[in-house]
Amino acid sequence: MDVSIVGIGMHPFGRHEGVSGLQMGAFAIRQALSDAGIGWNDVQCAFGGSASSGNADTLVSTLGLTGLPFVNVYNGCATGGSALAMADRAVRSGDCDIAIAVGFDKHERGAFNADPEANGLGRWYGETGLMLTTQFFGLKIQRYLHDFGLSSGILAKVAAKAFRNGSLNPNAWRRSPLTEEQILGAPMLSDPLTQFMFCNPGEGAVALVLTRSDRARQFTDRPVHVRAVSFKTRKFGSFEVFSPWLSPERVAGPTVEAAAAAFEMAGIGPEDIDVAQLQDTESGAEIMHMAETGFCKDGDQEALLRSGATEIGGRLPINTDGGCLANGEPIGASGLRQVYENVLQLRGGAGDHQVPGEPKTAFTHVYGAPGLSACTVLSR
Repeated sequence: MDVSIVGIGMHPFGRHEGVSGLQMGAFAIRQALSDAGIGWNDVQCAFGGSASSGNADTLVSTLGLTGLPFVNVYNGCATGGSALAMADRAVRSGDCDIAIAVGFDKHERGAFNADPEANGLGRWYGETGLMLTTQFFGLKIQRYLHDFGLSSGILAKVAAKAFRNGSLNPNAWRRSPLTEEQILGAPMLSDPLTQFMFCNPGEGAVALVLTRSDRARQFTDRPVHVRAVSFKTRKFGSFEVFSPWLSPERVAGPTVEAAAAAFEMAGIGPEDIDVAQLQDTESGAEIMHMAETGFCKDGDQEALLRSGATEIGGRLPINTDGGCLANGEPIGASGLRQVYENVLQLRGGAGDHQVPGEPKTAFTHVYGAPGLSACTVLSR
């Protein structure tokens, strides 16, 4: 059974005083239902998640008590990607004809305050400061730049692109472009990453309506087909966030396997993708994930970035909506935001940040702690 996305909805990302995460989730679902031309009564199953704003299944209290199965999903920053994977499988298996995937969050100001014990670690891991993800990302990209001969200047180039793209996106949080000089001159948080190279915990929500592809045109004349959804966790020897040890035997992280599986399932390769959204918790992540997803070899990123290949008008536009850097990261919604953006791009409805040339294929990748990745391949 083939699957298509026929409805999308988003509550803008940012800070929204007086609006709860659940209210943002309900707003996004209503938008998605309207986009598909259906009502809540037509939805047969739902999957959703949030890290800090309550259980997604309680949205039925607002949307309607119809008795549908609603499963709560949580997988760190990959929560949205996981909800989509479950919704896709529900439709693909024939369990239901119309499903919703939703993610939302409303985080407190400041850094994420992760609980070590919730991640299978002792309290000592947090008490010694090792739960600070800024340190992990700084160390990881520092090593990567060294090992593959890349300059630290490309970190600012990635961030500047994100803020430039975000300034064109009406749903983005950070809508003021920043120059590379401003980014490099910002306070250093975890060498070599400065303040504006990190995303912020934020607020927002996204919902998607999925259905069988043979019914898709009953709901929209612009269906977007889900060619593949892949989800993988880490293996022994990979170097991941919230990992208290490093194996002497290194293996690739979950992104490599998730991306390869998605492309195999879709029957196409990275060279066939017209637009991509990659996890950019900080600007180093986008650089590493460009290689892990197969879009280039390790060490080739600098030439691609300096050539403009990853800009909106380039050969492989990446994070066209500004990514996590410009949108912030409401954990439950982040992975679905990427899919929302790709649906807009494939429909030709992204406005000022639309990729030229009528893109036909799109890819998303989201990474979550403590080492799991979800990837999708979409097409018109």
